[in-house]
Amino acid sequence: MQWYVVATLLTILTSSQGILTTLSQSNGGYKYDYATVPFLAEVFKLIVSGFLLWREIKTSTPPRMTTDWKSVRLYPIPSIIYLIHNNVQFATLTFVDTSTYQIMGNLKIVTTAILFRLFLKRKLSNLQWMAIVLLAVGTTTSQVKGCGEASCDSLFSSPIQGYMLGILSACLSALAGVYTEFLMKKNNDSLYWQNLQLYTFGAIFNMARLVLDDFRGRFEKGPWWQRLFNGYSITTFMVVLNLGSTGLLVSWLMKYADNIVKVYSTSMAMLLTMVLSTFLFNFTPTVQLFLGIIVCMMSLHMYFAPANMLVDLPLTAKAAPQTVIEVSVNRKSDS
Repeated sequence: MQWYVVATLLTILTSSQGILTTLSQSNGGYKYDYATVPFLAEVFKLIVSGFLLWREIKTSTPPRMTTDWKSVRLYPIPSIIYLIHNNVQFATLTFVDTSTYQIMGNLKIVTTAILFRLFLKRKLSNLQWMAIVLLAVGTTTSQVKGCGEASCDSLFSSPIQGYMLGILSACLSALAGVYTEFLMKKNNDSLYWQNLQLYTFGAIFNMARLVLDDFRGRFEKGPWWQRLFNGYSITTFMVVLNLGSTGLLVSWLMKYADNIVKVYSTSMAMLLTMVLSTFLFNFTPTVQLFLGIIVCMMSLHMYFAPANMLVDLPLTAKAAPQTVIEVSVNRKSDS
């Protein structure tokens, strides 16, 4: 399968994720425990990866699977980073409002590219660096509201702690992605074996969060496994399947493409969600949204297009060989 097909699927699924989550609400809230959704998504990914690995083992050429503890012990690290990242997110929202937080979240586009270059030693051309900056500018532009609104005034009026935590959140998000790509590409192990290890630890950490919530609530609602599907509807199950399928596609991109492709997919998904919201939730499109889409499309073309499509070759370089041939022919005829 080509990487751009997977990236397109990821864009579609990611854009529908926010819409499905909104549709799963009832009277502006959730009837179900939202912490159970990522846990069930991890279990879904674990089951799918286990089944695909079983099918791969049954083939004539068994897949490579490294079972050395020195390799296995690296797989809990992404879950630990995401756990810290989630706590930093909540801490950030205590200092800044939601609009400011969403805009600051676009910093992860640039931080991902920087860590991608530093830790994975992947060289980017000057045009690609410009494209990444344009992507961050485009997504930010699409989220900025009119300057007559209160959210515009609050953008630069938050405490310094909020901005520092926002930068830390962007760095942690980028670090988790880059580290996951390092894990996926450090050897030729089967993708499904690597997924099995990642999602096992992911399920364990999400289950630990549910247990911790029980202790915090002093088991007023009973243990988490008794209320696992309480309040679930068909839409909620679709949210779980969407989240799980998105994770499987991301791991494929980490193995066979890279973090930058994932960043572009998720950024385009955000813009697609805004466009779809105009039809589904009576969201009013703004000039900033249209400008952001144009800038992001320019960035997409700049990053992935071949260099000869972006830079025209000088005409003199094409004309030079013809002049040499004419001279050599004239000399031959004179002799």
